[in-house]
Amino acid sequence: MSKLGKFFKGGGSSKSRAAASPQEALARLRETEEMLGKKQEYLENRIQRELALAKKHGTQNKRAALQALKRKKRFEKQLTQIDGTLSTIEFQREALENSHTNTEVLRNMGFAAKAMKAVHENMDLNKIDDLMQEITEQQDIAQEISEAFSQRVGFNDGFDEDELMAELEELEQEELNKKMTNIRLPNVPSSSLPAQPDRRPATSSFAHRSRAASSRRAEDEDDGIKQLAAWAT
Repeated sequence: MSKLGKFFKGGGSSKSRAAASPQEALARLRETEEMLGKKQEYLENRIQRELALAKKHGTQNKRAALQALKRKKRFEKQLTQIDGTLSTIEFQREALENSHTNTEVLRNMGFAAKAMKAVHENMDLNKIDDLMQEITEQQDIAQEISEAFSQRVGFNDGFDEDELMAELEELEQEELNKKMTNIRLPNVPSSSLPAQPDRRPATSSFAHRSRAASSRRAEDEDDGIKQLAAWAT
């Protein structure tokens, strides 16, 4: 028997052999991790304090400096041990979580297998084959019925298609003639159009105004020349 088996199956009182639940074990491991984490923080602070104290004394008080360095070494050793312990606890916690998960998965798979077995106990393979065959036959019958309904049924009514088309064209022509008859054309006015006004006087008046303006400009120019001549003499 391996050491691991002796550890789990070894002697002891019935109280110690009572295994804790996975949830309780995980809770205790987390509490231990939290406690060791606080211990780590405390040791790190003590190491910094002892290092500062050793630097303070230096060569002035070698004995105090050496004592501070010794305490620092002890704290560092404890810190290293706690690091290893935390690694072990973390590994143990992860393994326990995985084991608990696997146990739950296995248990649920067992429940599912039992439920599936209970369902299959009420099933007969021969009955299933007969049922599937009956379903296939009914589907074939339904398909044949659908094809029978979808086929075009032609009855000989004895009517001539050309004669019917000719009658339809006559009806359309009559309807068109009725529409053309109901169209009303606009009435032509009986009175004559008004005569266009004579625009020649307007043209003549415009020419007269142009000539008058030209005559005024000529007179103004003559007056300006006369004034210039008088100023020059």
